[in-house]
Amino acid sequence: MKLLNFNIIKLTIYLTLGVLIGFYFNIQPRIILFLYSILFVGFCISFFISKRNKLTLVFGSFVFLTFVSIGVFATKIHDETLQSSHYTNSEDDFKSYNNLSFKVTKRLKPDIYNTKYVAEVLCLNDQKTSGQILINLKKDSIPKTLEIDHIYFTNDRLTEVVKPKNPYQFDYNNYLKQRNIHHQLYLNSDEIIRLKNTSKSINGYADSFRITINNKLEKYGFKPDVLSIINALLLGQRQDISPEIYNSYVNAGVIHILAVSGLHVGIIFIILTWLFKPLHRFKYGKHLIKPVLIILILWCFAFIAGLSPSVTRAVTMFSIITCAQFLKRPTNIYNTISISIFLMQLVNPIYIFDVGFQMSYVAVLAIVSIQPILYKFWEAPNIVFDKFWQILTVTIAAQLGVAPLGLFYFHQFPGLFFVSNLVIIPILGAILGLGILVIALALVDKLPEFAVWGFGFIIETLNTFIAWVAKFENFLLKDISFSFYHVIASYLILISGIYLWKQKTVKSLNYALLSILLFSSVILFNKYKNSTYEFVVFNKSRATIVGEKRNQNLHLTHNFDTTKIKSDKLFKNYKVGNFIKSISIDSLNSIYNIDNDYLLIIDSLGIYNLKQLKPKYVLLTNSPKVNLNRLIDSLRPEYIIADASNHKSYVQRWKATCINKKIPFHSTYEKGAFILRK
Repeated sequence: MKLLNFNIIKLTIYLTLGVLIGFYFNIQPRIILFLYSILFVGFCISFFISKRNKLTLVFGSFVFLTFVSIGVFATKIHDETLQSSHYTNSEDDFKSYNNLSFKVTKRLKPDIYNTKYVAEVLCLNDQKTSGQILINLKKDSIPKTLEIDHIYFTNDRLTEVVKPKNPYQFDYNNYLKQRNIHHQLYLNSDEIIRLKNTSKSINGYADSFRITINNKLEKYGFKPDVLSIINALLLGQRQDISPEIYNSYVNAGVIHILAVSGLHVGIIFIILTWLFKPLHRFKYGKHLIKPVLIILILWCFAFIAGLSPSVTRAVTMFSIITCAQFLKRPTNIYNTISISIFLMQLVNPIYIFDVGFQMSYVAVLAIVSIQPILYKFWEAPNIVFDKFWQILTVTIAAQLGVAPLGLFYFHQFPGLFFVSNLVIIPILGAILGLGILVIALALVDKLPEFAVWGFGFIIETLNTFIAWVAKFENFLLKDISFSFYHVIASYLILISGIYLWKQKTVKSLNYALLSILLFSSVILFNKYKNSTYEFVVFNKSRATIVGEKRNQNLHLTHNFDTTKIKSDKLFKNYKVGNFIKSISIDSLNSIYNIDNDYLLIIDSLGIYNLKQLKPKYVLLTNSPKVNLNRLIDSLRPEYIIADASNHKSYVQRWKATCINKKIPFHSTYEKGAFILRK
């Protein structure tokens, strides 16, 4: 640990804190720049004073504030909406009409109905602009895909990305905003005109190279499922993997092999190190030519793989290691990790919000800190057992590290992860090596037929094995409730546990016990927070679904398909988010008692003749043909609700009536689920 430089780690933490402040707090760039200038001057003055008078506290304070301000400033620099040329700052109302030209910059994973792209806005209503948008191109109408770096024209209207309409639903709107994408276009192929090609960017060349590789491989007859795995393993493109195969990899606990990351880059690094070994004979071969070539090839691979956060992290780390070898300086893995995080956040602060970025670094930290501890528990009798023991301990360490984040983001845990990893990891290097050879031979039209059959058979066998492991659903723990506070408490237990193992002192034992106490407190806090009553009218197209949550029990009443309701993602999200333990299901009632406030449901029959009951809430469902003015005069409700089972024209008419009557109106189309808490 002598090589460990805590200053580097501290500076990285300060910068990260600044990035988070810059993202979550609306601070004007001019104010940040002004503060940064003052802090930087103070930093320089305190540096020289501290060398003479040893005022380390003053200097340390300026270091902290300076690097926090750098993080804040870096975040604001990368916020494209603050640029005057951004299309959202256009003088014209870009939401009402558009003449829009855009350049495609990135291809995304398609959904059932559309292929998706990220595009750069070049011109809006004859005004030069900038900014990124999401393109949704209808599949049924596509003669061919849009090409990277090509410019297209449309006069369709930009729309906002829909915000979540139900509790605990994935916020795709916020996800895109973190990536500087604020609006989208829905297009058919006849609604766009291709204008011209521009000079290609690095991304354009990388995409063209990937297309060339795929065209060559298709010519040799590789099956679509095989091609999709080759693209994921070697080219970093997972867009074409079928949902069935993708889910198999997730459930088997090996989805990480489909994300080009440290494992893949490490194998390529080893191959390159071996290939360039003859350069050692030359004067500058070992310490100049070889490192430069390795770094160049690794970054070329990163660009071909799409510069995802995980591959960028891995290549950055291996570049630092290679530079250290070039400078003949010893390295420490924690320093290398800290420097790579620092550099990546300076280049693109948004990386910190990427799940792949977070899990990639956590996995590496877990491997280097936990694996040596696990490895010492058993001494293998021979080299074969030792290799498998190394793989198993690395796998367990990585899984321990990423488990809290995995539970928080995906709410499931693959119990058979060690089985699939023990089989796949030892052969993955050979698969990647063979894959590189297959691509190289295909590019020069020299790929023999037996190689096509052999490599295809290997990939198909890999898919079959993973699908077999994924079938053991009893070992896949699903729908696990895990909050952000659970994540923090879990990592504190891990860190304090590692510290206790290395420093067996009373102080480290106290830290470990405190972290366990904190985790217990989080569990009790969640139980207390969820011990409430909640009444929900969900937003579900062509259906009425009402939920009543009492403590950790949920009672659903609905007119939806009973066989599908429990598996519907809407209710899975609600169950996980609210730590629900039991769910009961029944048909809809006409009247609900909400703590002595009544809610009346009026359906398509439009019957509401009530003599004694005066409901506080009225829920309109299935487009009832009622005169809302007369209904309000008769029942005197305090609140009108309309769910997504109604025609939108009806909802708009009811909204106008409520505005005239000065009665609150809630449309789940516009405002999302209606929620009452008691």
